[in-house]
Amino acid sequence: MSSKRKQYSGDFKAKVALEAIKEMKTISELGSIYQVHPVVIKRWKKQALEGLPEVFSNKEENKQKEAEQIQAELYRQIGQLKVELDWLKKKSELLS
Repeated sequence: MSSKRKQYSGDFKAKVALEAIKEMKTISELGSIYQVHPVVIKRWKKQALEGLPEVFSNKEENKQKEAEQIQAELYRQIGQLKVELDWLKKKSELLS
């Protein structure tokens, strides 16, 4: 019989990773308190430390990328409408 892996919520992972970053207790102590293997806690700590720079820098970059995507979509729509308008003008000239 196989055992299923435990899945932890993001809040729980953040709480444990923050405790590990504080280094008030050892990883082994945190593992016994939270019933999580120390290797997993080390991985969560590493992920948290690697992700911290993105928390502070991504907001402006995301806004700029989103604005560029919206602008590109609007230019695409303008181009499509211009082609359709030109086609309609051409057809109306043929009918007159």
